[in-house]
Amino acid sequence: MPAPRKPVTLADIAGRVGTSVPTVSKVLRGRTDVSTAMRRTVLDAAYDLQYRPHERPAVRSTPLAPLVDLVVSNVEGTWANGVLSGVEEAATDAGVDVVLTIARPGREWVARLLRRPSEGAVIMLVDPARADLAALTRAGISVVLIDPMSPAPEHIPTVGVTNREGGRSAAEHLRALGHERFGVVAGTRTHRYSIARVDGFRSAVGGASTRIAFGAWDRESGRRGALRMLDAPHRPTAVFACSDLMALGVYDAAAELGLRIPDDLSVVGFDDVPEAAWATPPLTTVRQPIGDMGAAALRSLLAARSAPTTGTTPRLELATSLVLRASTAPARA
Repeated sequence: MPAPRKPVTLADIAGRVGTSVPTVSKVLRGRTDVSTAMRRTVLDAAYDLQYRPHERPAVRSTPLAPLVDLVVSNVEGTWANGVLSGVEEAATDAGVDVVLTIARPGREWVARLLRRPSEGAVIMLVDPARADLAALTRAGISVVLIDPMSPAPEHIPTVGVTNREGGRSAAEHLRALGHERFGVVAGTRTHRYSIARVDGFRSAVGGASTRIAFGAWDRESGRRGALRMLDAPHRPTAVFACSDLMALGVYDAAAELGLRIPDDLSVVGFDDVPEAAWATPPLTTVRQPIGDMGAAALRSLLAARSAPTTGTTPRLELATSLVLRASTAPARA
């Protein structure tokens, strides 16, 4: 049997970069009285030497609560904040502290996780490379992905919603209202949840006329996509937007063209963020349980840390539901 690897010490890091142990200690404890260049050098050396958080000496006389990371590209908008609230509530119940980690371009966010005593990471609105996930797994940091943009590796648990069924329910509602010409404002072409929502919608409308425009999950791209399909002959009488923010962009396009919602155009969104109910008229939308997704992801992460490996990877999908409001109406004869 090979001898166990000797734990990396502060002295090892200090010897690598040619500085003192107290300076290394300051950097790893987050002290600010160290130059930026030295801080970068020490952190890079700690990463290269595979310094692990559990090897750090205690810096407090009382035990610290376990830490988990919520990794996100940004915290703008009520969707991200809804997930954050769910993660925080579940973490509080479990006696765990949450560190919010904003993912920047490159792999810096991965290195930050490796340098602190993180029990695991819940990742959303980020499309991590397989190399990033492999680095975290090798370091013993569990990962759960919330509605991943790309197919997840087999060993990574995921929490999402029934995106395809949500798109299908939107189409069935509009078909029941007599609509036969449809538009879809989709999200990023490569995002798997956008693809699923569009596929579900198209499966329910069958051979009916359907125009598709792609956006970037924001209001302005929703407006531009809707303008292209609405300012044309034989325009759609109903539009399904793959997010509520893009649906509000459809509202903007309709106003520019003098179309009244729902008299001239029915609109259905996806998410059920608070802005959907505040819109004029209030937006019919496919609700996904945003807070529940965050809570389920945190619980799945903690379960993966405490339970033995069973050989199966959890793939949890929460149900979507259609919320009827005033933005849809029967098609005009």
